[in-house]
Amino acid sequence: MANQELFPLNPVRIGNITIETPLFLAPMAGQTNHAFRTIARELGDCGLVCTELLSSMAMHYKSERTFNMFDWTPDESPFAVQLYGSDPQIMADAARLVVDHGADIVDINMGCWVPKVAKTGAGAALLRDVCTATSVVEAVVKAVNVPVTVKVRSGFTPDNLTAVPFAKAAEACGVKAIAVHARTASQGFSGKADWDMIRQVKEVVSDIPVIGNGDVKTAEDAATMLRTTGCDGVMIGRAALGNPWIFHQIAHELRTGEKVALPTPQERARIALRHAWITMETTQMPERQAILELRGQLTQYHLGVRYAAKLRDRLVRVESLAEIEVVLNEAIALADAGELQLAS
Repeated sequence: MANQELFPLNPVRIGNITIETPLFLAPMAGQTNHAFRTIARELGDCGLVCTELLSSMAMHYKSERTFNMFDWTPDESPFAVQLYGSDPQIMADAARLVVDHGADIVDINMGCWVPKVAKTGAGAALLRDVCTATSVVEAVVKAVNVPVTVKVRSGFTPDNLTAVPFAKAAEACGVKAIAVHARTASQGFSGKADWDMIRQVKEVVSDIPVIGNGDVKTAEDAATMLRTTGCDGVMIGRAALGNPWIFHQIAHELRTGEKVALPTPQERARIALRHAWITMETTQMPERQAILELRGQLTQYHLGVRYAAKLRDRLVRVESLAEIEVVLNEAIALADAGELQLAS
């Protein structure tokens, strides 16, 4: 990106909260737990982190599994807690609960397209009807004294693109920022994100930041999104998995036009090991459940070409932290011996 237009990456105001670097970690089920959020922040330039989506209905019925996902700590501030649900009063009650537990921002999920969420009328299914979606937002905004944000998709289907009218209604209700994943719910993660929808949303709101999301993998992607849509920040999801240093890489390149060296295989293995340690030190989940989640998270780290497949194969079978340590320490030793190399 050298010799191209640079971006100053101005801070973003969400209500009374300043996000110093306008690069956001997207909430992702089974991924954005305390450990991953902590590492993304430690590696630099991740301006705002968000929890996994939490079910307001599960909170209503006192689900122990859901309460075990209340894994945030004050040193993560500022951070957002994301809720999903379709009942305005139950969503309002859930919002009060997470704020009582320290949430700086309450984010409403209107982007999740997976059937188990959408079939309940929650997530992206709310975008089928702007009036219903607005009633949920209004109830949450009235319930809490912290900023409320919303993450949406372009619409539920290509013939029902509701992000623009919803954004206007949400701002009128008091929402302080809106993130737009520029795909429809029916697309899932297929096809290409249509960033023009982000531009359209930005043009209809008057005084709240719009965060663009979808298909940002590089600094060039982020620069193009910022330039063509006028959005105030960029949200990164899947591209950050196994790659939590992406925020610093993108920020550095946008500010300076110079690339940052990729982490070596040794550094990647050490970061993955720290991910595992933080998880097991802080998780409130049963050990077995935490290890199962770690299997999926740690295999996202690309440790190198030679032997990498064998290492991943072993990681998906680990049963304890001790086994994780054995595999990743072996990866570090292989890298030190020159046996693990990144693809050129």
